[in-house]
Parts: sequence; structure tokens; C-alpha cells
Amino acid sequence: MAALAVLPPLPPQFKSIQHHLRTAQEHDKRDPVVAYYCRLYAMQTGMKIDSKTPECRKFLSKLMDQLEALKKQLGDNEAITQEIVGSAHLENYALKMFLYADNEDRAGRFHKNMIKSFYTASLLIDVITVFGELTEEVSNVKHRKYARWKATYIHNCLKNGETPQAGPVGIEEDNDVEENEDAGATSLPTPPPQPSSSAYDPSNMPSSSYTGIQIPPGAHAPANTPAEVPHSTGVTSNTIQPTPQTIPAIDPTLFSTISQGDVRLTPEDFARAQKYCKYAGSALQYEDVSTAVQNLQKALKLLTTGRE
Repeated sequence: MAALAVLPPLPPQFKSIQHHLRTAQEHDKRDPVVAYYCRLYAMQTGMKIDSKTPECRKFLSKLMDQLEALKKQLGDNEAITQEIVGSAHLENYALKMFLYADNEDRAGRFHKNMIKSFYTASLLIDVITVFGELTEEVSNVKHRKYARWKATYIHNCLKNGETPQAGPVGIEEDNDVEENEDAGATSLPTPPPQPSSSAYDPSNMPSSSYTGIQIPPGAHAPANTPAEVPHSTGVTSNTIQPTPQTIPAIDPTLFSTISQGDVRLTPEDFARAQKYCKYAGSALQYEDVSTAVQNLQKALKLLTTGRE
């Protein structure tokens, strides 16, 4: 991908989007779709903050040039031309990064790479708002809150020479991760080669003092997501073996269900069914059978009954 024009210095007013722009730069080669939407989020947010002062107008103008150049380079990429594909792409990428960090956390492997993954996942969930307000449907709001808090909690523990508590713990509401420069300052872990779109329906997590989010133990991090694990853990290889998957039970009624004549599907129903199918297809790119089956069942039930 051709190099983009260099942006002028970030105006102080735009401090809140600096990490989103950094994430965009880190993904220019890794995943240009993610990079594009990170810049789009920064552009939209910057316009709301200040689009009148000269330094802000200059910065936003250069950022717009980058967006136009990226859009031209990406051409007919469906994740850019179709919002439903783009939204699913970002949701899947953010969630895979979140689950990688959660796996490391539950295993007690605390390192900068994991902290960065938690924090970046929270930033990417911010970016999803370019498609509209976040919904509770895939727990995006709760994942963002948990990931952002976890990044700060673990960072502060390591900084103070303390051992963090592994797994879900109670959130301390007064922690402000967005002001924590160090939590998001390290290099990103190498993600899957083709992160795309998928929704994940988290299963029940063990009881804990934080019950606002459900995170599955041994969550489905991509099998080829390497971890920069400290030598003290005794891990000598970056290769993570595929996690055995539990396939959800298939609703037997779906095998014999045919669309009833009086079922009337709205345009919104068709859009939601299409979204479920997109999620399922992308989950298969990660060999995530459980997620694919769950979403296909949702689409089939919606199309045959008009209900979810």
C-alpha cells in the first residue's frame, strides 16, 4: 500500500483521538480496513470537537486527504463499500483481540503485549460507532468498559511491582484508562492474517465481583495469534495450539422448519439475517465453528419464523 501523506502535529483539542490515530498507523499494512475506519472515527470525532480553529481545520483537512487516498487504494473492498460488512469486520477484529488478551489474562501471563491488546480492543469498539450507536446485542459496550479497565489495572499493577489478579475481577470505576498514555504505547501483537467479520455470543463466565460482562473461559482466540510471553513463564514457543471447541446443540426444529405463508419479513429482518450470515462466514475464516453455527441458526430462525 502506498505511503500516506504525513499529518501535521496533533492539536491539543484532539488528544482524545490520538490513540485511535496511532492504531490506524499500526494497521496501515496489517489491515487497511481497520486503519481506514480508525481514521474515519478520528475524523468524525474531531469534527465534533473543533472544526473551526485554524490548526484543527488544517489537521482535519490532511486527515481527510488520507481517508480519500485510503478509500481509493481499497477500491471495491466490500468492507468499505458495504456498511454491514465493514461493521462486522471491525466487530470481529476487536473481539478476537479482546479474547486473545482475555486468554492471556486468565492464564496469568501478564505482559505489555496483552495490555496493548485489551486497550486496542477498546479503541476499536469506539471505532464501531461510525456505523451507529453501540448495542448491547454483542456486548460491545461491556467489552469496551471491561477491556479498558483491565488494561489500566494490569498496567498499574506491573508498574507498581504488584501481581495482578488473573481473570475477571471487580472494576474500580475511578480508573480513567483514556488518560493512561503507557497502557496503549507498546507495539501491537501480530493478529490473524485475515481478521474479518464475526459476532460472538459470550457464554456464561464464572461468578465474580464483576458481573456486567460475560467472558467465556478459554475464549476462542485465533489459533495463529502469537503471544509475546515473558521468558519467566517457561513458554519457549510463540505457537498457540488450537483450542478444542464445544459445538452448540442444534435446535432440531430448524431441520424441518419451512417458512410459513403468513410470515412477513421486513427490510430490517432481511438486513439482520444477512448480518448473521456475514458473521458466520467470517467466523469460519477463524475455524470458529461454534460462532458460525450460532449465527446461522439465528439467521434461519429469523427467516422462517420472523422472530429471533
